[in-house]
Parts: sequence; C-alpha cells; structure tokens
Amino acid sequence: MLLKDAFVLDVSGEERNMVLSYGPCQFPTLGFIVERFWEIQAHEPEEFWTINCSHTSDEGTASFIWIRGHLFDYSSAVVIYEMCVHEPMATVQNVRNQEKLKYPPYPLSTVELQKRASRCCRMSSEHTMKVAEELYQAGFISYPRTETDSFSPNTDLHAIVREQVDHPDWGTYAQRLLNPEERLWRNPSNGGHDDKAHPPIHPTKFSTGENNWSPDHKKVYELVVRHFLACCSQPAVGAETTVEVDIAGEQFNASGRVVLAKNYLDVYRYDSWGGSLLPTYTIGQQFVPTSLTLDSGVTRPPPLLAEADLLSCMDKAGIGTDATMHEHIKKLLDRCYATKDANSRFSPTNLGEALVMGYDEMGYELWKPYLRAMMEADMKSVSVGTKSKAQVLEGCLQQMKACFLDARANKVKLLDAMGTFFARSNRPINETQNTIEVVRPCGACNDSEMLLKRRPNGGFMVGCRGFPQCRNVVWLPGSLAEAAVTQQICPTCVPGPVYKIQFKFNRRDIPPSFDVDHLGCIGGCDDVLKELTEMSRFQHHNQTTTPARSQSQTQTTSTSGVRQGAPRQDLPTGSRSTGQFANQHTPAVNPQGRGQSQTPSAVGVRQGTPRQDLHTVFRTASQFANEQQTPGVNPQGFRSTHTGLTQNSRNASSSGAGQVLCTTCGEACINRTANTEANRGRKFYKCQNPGCGFFVWEDELDNVAPRGRGRGSRGGGRQASASAGRRGGGRGRRGRGNTDADGMTFISATGDTVHGCCFTCGDPSHFANACPNRGR
Repeated sequence: MLLKDAFVLDVSGEERNMVLSYGPCQFPTLGFIVERFWEIQAHEPEEFWTINCSHTSDEGTASFIWIRGHLFDYSSAVVIYEMCVHEPMATVQNVRNQEKLKYPPYPLSTVELQKRASRCCRMSSEHTMKVAEELYQAGFISYPRTETDSFSPNTDLHAIVREQVDHPDWGTYAQRLLNPEERLWRNPSNGGHDDKAHPPIHPTKFSTGENNWSPDHKKVYELVVRHFLACCSQPAVGAETTVEVDIAGEQFNASGRVVLAKNYLDVYRYDSWGGSLLPTYTIGQQFVPTSLTLDSGVTRPPPLLAEADLLSCMDKAGIGTDATMHEHIKKLLDRCYATKDANSRFSPTNLGEALVMGYDEMGYELWKPYLRAMMEADMKSVSVGTKSKAQVLEGCLQQMKACFLDARANKVKLLDAMGTFFARSNRPINETQNTIEVVRPCGACNDSEMLLKRRPNGGFMVGCRGFPQCRNVVWLPGSLAEAAVTQQICPTCVPGPVYKIQFKFNRRDIPPSFDVDHLGCIGGCDDVLKELTEMSRFQHHNQTTTPARSQSQTQTTSTSGVRQGAPRQDLPTGSRSTGQFANQHTPAVNPQGRGQSQTPSAVGVRQGTPRQDLHTVFRTASQFANEQQTPGVNPQGFRSTHTGLTQNSRNASSSGAGQVLCTTCGEACINRTANTEANRGRKFYKCQNPGCGFFVWEDELDNVAPRGRGRGSRGGGRQASASAGRRGGGRGRRGRGNTDADGMTFISATGDTVHGCCFTCGDPSHFANACPNRGR
C-alpha cells in the first residue's frame, strides 16, 4: 500500500530504508505492547481513601491493613473513619501461625533463561541468546534452545553438581548439596514440558571464567549454574503469622514472616523472601492503636511491558517458539514499530501504533494472537496425527487469503490511521522541512503523484506512486550524482504544480560547457536537462550495443540505455503533461557502422494510457527501413526535436539557408553536428544516401562553389572505395574492411572515411591496437 511513499515517516538516516511488514507472530507481539500503551493512555486517575492503623510495642511495630482496601467515596470513608476514632479500641479476633514454603524454580528452559536474564542481569533477550549460543559452542552449557523444563530420570545430576565443587563462589554450596547429612538434595521438579529433543539448560563444563569472556558471558554462565543448583535443592522454609483485629466493627489485618531455613536461597541470589516480624498477639487481646489515619491516594495505570513481561505474554498466547521469541522482539525494534527504554520497557512508536490502529479499524483483529494461536494448534494436530499437513496448509492459506483480501479492500482505514500520526508526503511536516518527495501530479493516471526516487544502480528516476498499477516514469540522466526536490514551482509546465529539482552532475560525465549544479524541471521546458539526458543515453548505448546480425534483418530495440520492454518516458518538449509524453524516438546509431534498420518498441508511452501521437513512436519495420536514415540523429546519436523524414530535416540549417544538394547523387543533404574533441558543436552536411560519401562543413559553404563539396570533394573517392568494398565484401567490425555487406560506407564526425587499416603504419592486415610498431 506504499505507506512509505504516501506518508512522511519520522525516521532518518539508515532507517529510511526500513521495511514495513506484517507477520503472524510479529504483529501480535506488537499488539501486546500497543494494548498496554493504550491502557496507560486511557487511564483516568481517580482519588481514593483508606484507613491505616499501626501498633507499636516493646517487641516491634505492626502495620494493619484495612480489609476494605479503599473507598472512592470521600463521605463514606470519613463516616467510617470517625466511627473508628470514637471507638479506637482494637480487639484481636484471630491469630494464625503456619509454615510457608518457597519452592525453587523449575529446570531452565529458553523462555525462562531470557526472562531471568532480563530481570536479573538486565540483558535483552536477543543478546542473551547470542551469549548463550557462544557458551554452548564453547562447550560450557547445554543447547540453549529448548522448551524442556524437566530432567530425564536417567540424567546423572550428581555428576553435574560435582563439577562445581571447586568454584570459589558456589563450590561450598555444591558440597553441601552432595552431603547426605545436610539433607539439602531434592530432585528437580517437573515443569511439564518436554520437546523430546534437548534437556533443560544446564552447565556442561566447569569454569571460573575464561580470559576471553565478557562480563555478560560470566553473568549468563553464573545464572545457568546457580539455577541448576537451586532446582536440585530443598525449598526455603518460613513461618508466617497473620493477626486480625476489629476496630468499631471494621476489620484490619497484619502479616509477618520469618525465614526458618533458606535452603536454595543460599545459592539462588536472584530470589528474595522475607518479611517483617510481628509482636506477639493472643486472641481477645485489646490495645489502642498507636496511629489511626485516613489517607488518600490516586489510582495508577499499569506499567509499560518489560521484556520479561512481553516474553510471558508471548509464551502464554503461543506466539512463536522458545527459539524465535527474541527474534520477533528484535524485529519490532528493527522495523521501528517499538522502542525500549533503559529499564527494558517497551513503548510503541507512532508507526507501530498507527499500523495496529489501522488493522483494528478494519475489524480483523490481525494484531491479536488468535490467528497465530489457531495455526499453532493446527500444527500440533499434525504432530499428533489428527490432521494432515495438506489439510492444515490449505486452511492456513485460506485464512490468510481472506485476511489479505479484506485488508486490501479496507486499506483506506489503514491510510486514515496513518494520517492520524503522519503528514502526507505531498506537504512538509513542519517549517524546517526544505524538501519534499513529490515532483508533480501524474498526468498518466491522474490519481497519484510523481515521486523522485533513487534507482538500485544509484541513478535517479521520477516514477508514479501508483506503481505497479501506473507505470509512468521519467528516467533522469545517468551522469547525476545528487538530486533533491525543491519547493520552487515551474511557472511554465502544466498540469502543476511541477516542483523544480536541484541536480548535481558528475563533472567527468558531462561536457565542460555545462555546469555541475543545475536547477531544472522535468516538465519539458528545460533544454539543458534534455540535452544531458540525450548524451547520457547515447553513452550508455555505446557501452551496451551488441554487433548486428545482418543487414537484411529488422531488429526491434528500445531507446538506447533503456531495458527492452520497460515502459518509460523521455523528457518532454514544451509544457505537455507528464502523461502525454509521446517519444520522438529515433533509432540509435549503430557504433559498429551497421546500416540495418531498427524498430523501436513501446518505449516512451506508459502502458495503459491513451495512445496520443503514437505515429511518432510506433513505426513498422518496413516504414522505418524505407527511411534508411533519420535526420533527427546527429553523429553522436543525440536526437533533434524533429521526427520522421520531413522537408525541414533537409534544410541546410535552422537559420533558413537554402538546400545543399549532393553533387554526386543529387539528393538533398542532411544537417548534422560533430561531437569530436576538435570539432564539438560544429555543423556539417552529408548526403542522406548511405552509399555516398559527400560531406561539407556548414561554415565552409561560403568558401566553396554553390552546391559544391568543400572538404567533401573527396566524396567520389570514398564512393569508389565503397564500391570496392561491395566487391570485396567488407566485414565491418568483424573484419578489416570499411563497408558492410550492402556496400555502405561509414564516415566519422569529421567526415573522413573509416578506413579498414592500421592508422599507425597503414598496413590493412591489422588495426592499431595490434600494431607491432605501436609505441615506436
């Protein structure tokens, strides 16, 4: 839907090349972030009131919590509080003492590794997996991508613990764990997951820290070892006391805890467990509270999702696998859909929120985990044999196809959502923006804009935003180094506005008479840009043209420098609209000297547009062959503004001089412009008959006899050479002759015949590049 082209996204630098994509795992993950963000945005703070009570004795202080929690009605809270103040005597109604156990964690799976590394080591899930993979490759831990959280009964867990007894930090605890008298050992709990492929993550080799380890390697290795030792340990034991009191009919309670045996907490420093000690109370005991206050507070929204919380949401909803969850999170950051702060909490970007809002407006909950959950359930059905692969695949394809068709039909809702956060690309975001991407309205489809774009090869083009439905395009010169759209509007070209472009050309690719910096217009009024485009096209043609096959063959080509069959537009003449460009196409000059005719393909007219002036573009092979030579082509292959073989092309010059006739064959001569270093820009006349070698410079016409040849007086000799060439069957580029099979003679831009011999020594048996006398 071309969102990147339709809107000015708030990205810069390398992020401008980002990809906008939808994924069945990626978007539900983004949905969790956006949904939490919306909950925070929608939260309305509300004031509440609560009654707090505390009692201090010789044994300590107990803080009692109101059983009602809090009230949002201030009057009701005040009434109850005044009742408690008038009758402040507290009566102990119940005292409960019970043993509490805090169990060690299950054996370590991939998800738990990522969650605990995020909470305890403040490492991202993606970085955690990278470090764990390196530790695995070095043989220090087991395979880190596993869903299994239960050890096989055949696993020798004691052997794994024995490897750690010499560690300076947890070696003592490992010794206690192996000592039966300590009664600390306990077989790990069964987490209920087994992927039948890999055991839970555990240490496989002892290390106190390698020299090449980073601090993060040490953190991950320590987490794996301590987690393994903890899951083989007894749970922590504590005694918890709860006291309930009554004040004027209102119930309050206080809790306290004392840890009796830390057990696994001695080694697993990532968990904490404790509490406050309560003074001793007995049922029926009465006391007056030390403090009794009515306090107010304000409701607070939930916090942003931390990475551990996001992983838990993904795991619960079945989004991705243990080995890919971190990749989905990283992709959200790479796509600029979300950001992560220093506390590892995620917030959606404007782009991420706009995409989710757009899909939500469509009615399809593509940002919810339901669709992916159905796919995961179907794949599990395949694994257990209740469904076939083909059946599940067909069902998934149908589901996704329906979603795609519906999304495409309702894409306007996504565009509206994007418009809520981003400005349209045809106007600046703010006053500091100096450039825009839109060049002009597209005159072909009349529905979109033409945008300045950089091609994959580094060049520039102006193409319709509606691609591929609209293939209107203007190719800019290959000599361009930089191009930027300005806010200056061309006063001539219509339909408008047509924004001018600031061009910067490569000095080595343009003639010295042209400036490197040029403010130009693609609407057709810029002669400089048109001339540079022609030069660039001819240079490219010289580099890519292949030898012709035969004089009798009619070859179909596109304009030089353009891929065959690629719809395109040339820079127009005048101020015609972009969609009405009718290419004044002329066959490119064959640098090999072949005289075969060429028929242009559908080049210069956008496919599917009204065919205006097609007679200037499409000519049959026979018509083109009969023309033999188009007067609109100069010796360097640049086109003039005339199309076809007209009387104007036979004029001696554009200044209105009389005709110059060939004295050999009597045909009218055609006017050309030389492009050699010595005579660049100098005009001359030559006979339009390919077999005639007549040639004369325009500025020498006054120095020769009327209708004379000037320097072309040698044309007869050249014609004789051409005849000899026909008899001898010159081989053109493949041979050493200077004529083709039909006896056509080739002349250079200076009018001299291209002789088939070495210009160094004159030997016709070789050319100068193979001359043995070269360099002497």
